[in-house]
Amino acid sequence: MIEYEALEVWFVTGSQHLYGPETLERVRANTARVVEGLNAVGHVPIRVVAKPTLTTAEEVTRTLTDASSTPACIGVIAWMHTFSPAKMWIAGLERLNKPLCHLHTQSERDIPWPVIDMAYMNLHQSAHGDREFGHICERLGLRRKVIAGHWQSPDPQRKLGTWMRAAAAWHASQNLKVARFGDNMRGVAVTEGDKVAAQRVFGYAVEGFGIGELAGRVDAVSDGEAADLCAVYEHEYDLAEGLRSGAPERRSLVEAARIELGLRSFLREGGFSAFTDTFEDLAGLKQLPGIAAQRLMADGYGFGAEGDWKHAALVYQMKVMARGLPGGTSFMEDYTYHLDPEAPAVLGAHMLEICPSIASATPSCQVHPLDIGSREDPVRLVFDGAEGPAVNATVVDLGDRFRMVVNRVNAIEPPEDLPRLPVARVLWRPEPDLTTSAEAWIYAGGAHHTGFSHALTAEHLRDFASIAGVEFLDIADGTTVPGFCNELRWNQAAFASTPRL
Repeated sequence: MIEYEALEVWFVTGSQHLYGPETLERVRANTARVVEGLNAVGHVPIRVVAKPTLTTAEEVTRTLTDASSTPACIGVIAWMHTFSPAKMWIAGLERLNKPLCHLHTQSERDIPWPVIDMAYMNLHQSAHGDREFGHICERLGLRRKVIAGHWQSPDPQRKLGTWMRAAAAWHASQNLKVARFGDNMRGVAVTEGDKVAAQRVFGYAVEGFGIGELAGRVDAVSDGEAADLCAVYEHEYDLAEGLRSGAPERRSLVEAARIELGLRSFLREGGFSAFTDTFEDLAGLKQLPGIAAQRLMADGYGFGAEGDWKHAALVYQMKVMARGLPGGTSFMEDYTYHLDPEAPAVLGAHMLEICPSIASATPSCQVHPLDIGSREDPVRLVFDGAEGPAVNATVVDLGDRFRMVVNRVNAIEPPEDLPRLPVARVLWRPEPDLTTSAEAWIYAGGAHHTGFSHALTAEHLRDFASIAGVEFLDIADGTTVPGFCNELRWNQAAFASTPRL
């Protein structure tokens, strides 16, 4: 998992020499105060670094070129304290390859009514200086986040923190490697896709491996290593009686521990932060990885079932965005519906692989038949998901572009116990309602696999999609099917002029 402490966002302030050295010194001092204040705010998760005031085209170009080539810099915040002629920004902005946030603010919140004079007006010119900057950004067709409001106000601070998290996920995606064990589930369309196009758009690389390469790592795990991990399972989870030491199913737990240790070794040594598997390709493994996938996700890895590399990458990106926030993030699937007209809901689950970060209580470690995959009964963590607001997100390959679809949901407690359903699961009510959300999702071509998160909001994902330049659709309160279908038509027209991937 990428560490936020190693990252930074550059804060660049625009001005010019028209106003004299005294004004520029006050611009510098005010910039330092703003940056110091932002770094002291809990909403802002990544260190902001103040750069010297930019007053010439040469300074702009040099600074933004440096930002593009500095590995620790994941994005740039731009603010025009005074009027900064925008033509001097053209060359630098066209060289910038990091996410851009335009903070439309001013150092002082209130107009000093009794004493305001032209000197004050000349110093505090962001009301039209930022409009000049915004014009050139739009003229150049730049993707950017615009945040308006005073820098000490909670809402702009929250929006800035949200954008930073999206920028961190984008930064992580540029170096992401996804290990794909086997192919995708045979005959399935939505888990297919163009991996070359995905690398071009999102930055991550997908590398395929035969399951035998993983099986070799599993076979190399020693009895002592497996025993030590079984002890961890006993300490962290409610272990089913049949899995305890000396019980008849204990060998299943030992094998699950071997699989987890083999997977961790393979991923760590190969520099992979996400992975896939499929129940149709398990040659050499005795079980489909269950608890192994769950625990790896809990440690920040991305995962996609049935070879779904797009959602393995998405889950990892979402986990990077969610770092340090309350609430968990997991691979998910819309599995079945509760169509009671009084309380319709979706039961989300998967065969085995739901991340325990979303659990409402300590998970139970159990072993049960899987019914598919022709392997031994796999070990898995069983739990109900936590309640509260969440998002479900999917990324699909439409052939000429990628599309992200997000549905805002509210997770709820199941109305009854589920004693015969031995999988991790979460029940939710989608916004605006089940039928509207389902119809909109299907019209959009959304996948049955998703990334599910209590920690993130639709704004995090919208910011990430904007940085990536991919289509974004938000299903929420207020969504109607006719309006949503119109948005699909508008987006088709908007993206028709973009080159094919």
